[in-house]
Amino acid sequence: MGKNRFGNLDSAGAVRAGRHRFVRWGQERVIRGNAKDYSDCVPNVHPDLPFLQHNRSEPSVTWIGHSTFLIQMAGLNIVTDPVWARRMALQKRLSPPGIELEDMPPIDVVLVSHSHYDHLHVSSLRRLSGAKRLYVPAGLSKKMMRKGFRQVEELNWWEETSFHGVKFTFVPAQHWARRNPWDTNHSHWGGWMLESAQSPTIYFGGDSGYFRGFEEIGRRFDVDVALLPIGAYEPEWFMSEEHMSPEEALKAFRDVRAKYFVPMHYGSFKLADDTPKEALERLELERQRLEIPRDRMFVLQHGESMRFYSRQASDNQ
Repeated sequence: MGKNRFGNLDSAGAVRAGRHRFVRWGQERVIRGNAKDYSDCVPNVHPDLPFLQHNRSEPSVTWIGHSTFLIQMAGLNIVTDPVWARRMALQKRLSPPGIELEDMPPIDVVLVSHSHYDHLHVSSLRRLSGAKRLYVPAGLSKKMMRKGFRQVEELNWWEETSFHGVKFTFVPAQHWARRNPWDTNHSHWGGWMLESAQSPTIYFGGDSGYFRGFEEIGRRFDVDVALLPIGAYEPEWFMSEEHMSPEEALKAFRDVRAKYFVPMHYGSFKLADDTPKEALERLELERQRLEIPRDRMFVLQHGESMRFYSRQASDNQ
C-alpha cells in the first residue's frame, strides 16, 4: 500500500477528509447557526472506589468516559483507550472523567484501538500506575517504545495473545489512524475481544463505521457484552464511513450477537455536530423500534460500573 500501509475490509477510503469536504461542513454550520445545546451532558456518579481498588475476583466494566473503560476480569485491571485529557484540541471536555487518575487501581493491561488522540493520550497513559502491559495495533509499537514504554506488543487483525488467563484478540474495525501529517495509516485500527474462562466475554469495539466485519466477529465469538460507539456521527454524509450512528450501533450489536449492549464514544468531547442528548434519544427510539428488551442495554453514567456476579444473582432471583 505504499505509505498508507493499512486499509479497511470494505472499499471505504481510510481517509476521506479532503479540503472541500471540510469547507462544505463549515458552510453547513454557518447556515445552520450555532444552535446546538451541549448543556445536557452525561451525568457523573460517585464510583465505588473501595470495590474497584481492591476487586480481584468479580468481573466488572466501569465507564471512565468516551472510549475509556476500566475492565476487571480474571484478577486483572484493564484500561481501554486511555484518555483523561481535559481538552481535545480547542474543545474542553464536556464532563469530567468518571474516575480521576489518582483514584485508579494499578493497571495490568492497556488496550489501544488506534492512534487518534481521543483514544490514546500519552500523558494519561504515563500517569496510570501499575505494570501497564500495552497491547496496540500493528505498526504502533515502535512509536510507543520511543515514548518510553517497554512492555508493548502489537497485533494484526485476528491475532491473539494471552496474559494471566485472559485472551486478547485484535478484531477488525472500519476507521483510519493518524497522529501527525506524516504517519497516516502507518498503524492499524480495530477492536478487542477479551475472553476468560471465569468471566463474560467482552467486545470493545474501538472506533468504527458500520461494516460487514461485525457479522464475522459475531460468527467467531460468543459475545456477552458489546461496548460500541454511538457518537460523532453528524453530519452523516461526512462521518458515516468512520463513525456509526446510534441506529448503526444497534445494528452492529445484533450482528455480533451480543447479550448486552453498552454505548460509548459520546458525552465527553465535542468531535462532530451531534450532542449526547441527541445520540441517546436516537438510540432509545431505535431500541424501541427493534423491540430490543430494555434490560439488554446498559446506558452507563460516568463512573458507573456494570457488575456481573451481582447481576447474575439478581437475574436468578
